[in-house]
Amino acid sequence: MKYILVIGDGMADDPVPELGGKTPLQYADIKTLDKLAGAGVSGSVKTIPDGMPAGSDTAILSIFGYDPRDSYAGRAPLEAAAMDIDLSSGDVAFRCNMITVEDGVKPFEEKKLLSHSAGAISGEESNKLLRELLENPDFKAAAEKAGIKIYPGSSFRHIAVQVKQGTPCSAPAPFLTLTPPHDHLGEALGSYLPQGGENAAVLENLMRLAFMILDNHPVNESRRKNGKLPANCIWFWAMGTAVKLPGFTEKYGKTGSVISAVPLCQGIGKLIGLNKVYVEGATGELYTNYEGKVDAAVAALETGDFVAVHIEAPDECTHNGDLKGKLQAIEWVDSRIVGPLIKRLSKNETTFRMLVMSDHRTLTSTRGHDSGVVPYILYDSSKDLNTGMSFCEAEAARGEFIDDGTKLMGMLFRA
Repeated sequence: MKYILVIGDGMADDPVPELGGKTPLQYADIKTLDKLAGAGVSGSVKTIPDGMPAGSDTAILSIFGYDPRDSYAGRAPLEAAAMDIDLSSGDVAFRCNMITVEDGVKPFEEKKLLSHSAGAISGEESNKLLRELLENPDFKAAAEKAGIKIYPGSSFRHIAVQVKQGTPCSAPAPFLTLTPPHDHLGEALGSYLPQGGENAAVLENLMRLAFMILDNHPVNESRRKNGKLPANCIWFWAMGTAVKLPGFTEKYGKTGSVISAVPLCQGIGKLIGLNKVYVEGATGELYTNYEGKVDAAVAALETGDFVAVHIEAPDECTHNGDLKGKLQAIEWVDSRIVGPLIKRLSKNETTFRMLVMSDHRTLTSTRGHDSGVVPYILYDSSKDLNTGMSFCEAEAARGEFIDDGTKLMGMLFRA
């Protein structure tokens, strides 16, 4: 028996007026997922514990069976692990996004946050801007004084590490408040800049410096001329410290791999001892290498028991206000990931169990995350339960409710 987890990041949503009051999952053409829901067990699950931040970090930890109330120490350390960044005791990691703030003569704090991803900037452009920012004498001096080093990541996603020794971050966690940029798109920066203690002022100063240096950079001027959003600022968030997690194989007795374009999933996989599989052309955006992920998943199952395939596109499209893109992403999860996987495994006469789900809700109405329950399907290729269910939030509410997402992995492996 082989085991597959497919996560369509942020697929779940609330009813959308533009879709006639349907959710994107209800509206989209997802024949394969509907068929799986009708043949397997489907329902809704609470992936984010009460009081925890609504995001892929807490949700995916839960899905893998690690209670974020015990094992969550911030998102950035998980991503740092994927980038092979070693955190010492007392070091603090931050996600450092390339973002877009609006043009014009308004004071910095009154400018609106237009994009958490600088218009889905490419890794090449993003890394070039970051390198030149880090080489700027003023920014370099300020970062060194703060004990901060920024590591280039993928696309808009970079990681900053602030060392404890001799810097203002000797005890940042109880005081420092940082805000996810994707939760406040279209809003003025002022209320969401770093708050609390001396270190907040240090981080805000670096953000303001970055805006002054990057706003008129030739790369950004070129992006504007080509109708693209500039990457004219950085944004610190997702603060956390080093974390250690129990091994997946020791916990479940299964070996496996993680296939994802985003460092968060890769980092969680690495920390729990799963193989990180690189797929060329995987972007974390709508246009990604879906077929390459399927090939990689089938190959991973030849030597391992379990594979997780994560698709970021539905979430990113929602953050970008792209409802059409979200629908397309959901349909491609169906037709270019789940359908081909089942076809390939069936052709090989492989018996398998598959868990398909959204990690959290990402709402079209707010372009942000929500901690509401999400639908799931648990399908066994050797059984057809013929329930007549389909895959959407309303149908899931009629199915089996799971009050704790950490139970899912055990259910997947249970005979």
